[in-house]
Amino acid sequence: MEIQELKQQLKNQIIEFLNLTPLTPAEIKDDEPLFGEGLGLDSIDSLELIVLLKREYGITIQDPKEGRKVLVDINTIVDYILQNRTK
Repeated sequence: MEIQELKQQLKNQIIEFLNLTPLTPAEIKDDEPLFGEGLGLDSIDSLELIVLLKREYGITIQDPKEGRKVLVDINTIVDYILQNRTK
């Protein structure tokens, strides 16, 4: 799967999984922070993103420090998926 394709798929999954239906994938920038002043996600959303990565890509994140490094923006999540996916 091409990187741009994966980014688009991930944005769609985030919108669906976190019920961010007012947003469109085009409104989520690849380098926009997902938490805080960026997209505005919170700690509950981070747990749901970890479940999404496990369910869709076979990636397990157990260490919270690792999660903070991975769940920064679309670019860092896609890079992590490409390096670690099992599905």
